[in-house]
Amino acid sequence: MADYYESPVARKYADVFYQVSTLDVDAIRNIAAREKVGLIITVCTDQALLTMAQVSENLGLPCYLDYATALNVTNKQYMKKVFSENGIPTAEYVSADNIHEILRAGLQFPLVVKPADCNSSKGVVKVNDMAGLEEAFNAAKSLSRSHSVVVERCIDGAEISVDAWIENGKAKILCMSRNDKIPGTFVIFRGIYPSREALAMKDKIQDAAQKIADAFRLKNCPLLMQCITDGHEVNVLEFSARTGGGTKHIMINHVAGLDVVDMTVELALGNIPHVDDVSMADIYLADEFIYCSAGVFDRLEGFDALKENGILSDYYLFKWQGAEFDGSIKNSGDRIAGYTVIADSLESLRDKRDKALREVRVIDISGRDIMRHDLFTAF
Repeated sequence: MADYYESPVARKYADVFYQVSTLDVDAIRNIAAREKVGLIITVCTDQALLTMAQVSENLGLPCYLDYATALNVTNKQYMKKVFSENGIPTAEYVSADNIHEILRAGLQFPLVVKPADCNSSKGVVKVNDMAGLEEAFNAAKSLSRSHSVVVERCIDGAEISVDAWIENGKAKILCMSRNDKIPGTFVIFRGIYPSREALAMKDKIQDAAQKIADAFRLKNCPLLMQCITDGHEVNVLEFSARTGGGTKHIMINHVAGLDVVDMTVELALGNIPHVDDVSMADIYLADEFIYCSAGVFDRLEGFDALKENGILSDYYLFKWQGAEFDGSIKNSGDRIAGYTVIADSLESLRDKRDKALREVRVIDISGRDIMRHDLFTAF
């Protein structure tokens, strides 16, 4: 296992751990050769796909993506170009290496600025004026490995997260949920299923997924699409040839009865999983993600009892004891924990979620509750 953190939560499950960034291609290649590994895989993260594909290709290891395809599906600059050329609905945009290219494009504020090749919403900012654009552009460029930036027209609406599986070139929808974000940011604090917004646009979402499979020549792989809908049209913000991050694979299992992590491993080993037509489950589910004010994390409280009583389906810890928080929330990687609530009605889901919110706490080394309870708006 490789991770740039010293003590990631998954470290205790690994036989061997290397504190190395998964984006450091040379380091990962050297480790893989030294350990004589038979498979390199990442499942729920975006930019590490490129490392997986490149090192696997270099060492002759099995992989479900070749390097050229991985490069195409992890760079928003190339991605948006292919969208435009293949009739895949997306916001008006410009790919820019300098601020003058944006001005020449004539896009009107508000705008969304994104690094061309980042993940977890790092560097993604909505701007309303020239001063904001210059600041966001420079920040995004510094975060981009290719020093390129995508700027697009801001579209208001509900953000839909779509997980699909591509089998022999055919896209099959597994799960459609809505992402709720902290107001004024692009940081997700909740995923909720079902999404009435997605259900109303299901045919258009299916059409977009198939067009992506065709345009990018994706034959067998997972597919994650981030879309936005105003209730009339669907626009694809971006996509990746992977499963949704965080706890999305657990949501998919509840909704579609499929273990997409196992399926991706099987695919990487050369076995093509078969997916029948999916009937999404008649349940209500919310994944709530927890962020903190400043402090040093010590422990969670209240979670075990709620799980034992059936209020929580499960809960997840994303950080480790001793992790330090400065109180800022810049991207989804700043979440400390999360929990899943499942019910047979929306009313019951609200009741369970509200009870959990009243009783769970994140305790720092001084004994204070540093959980940002205020972020959990009603749904």
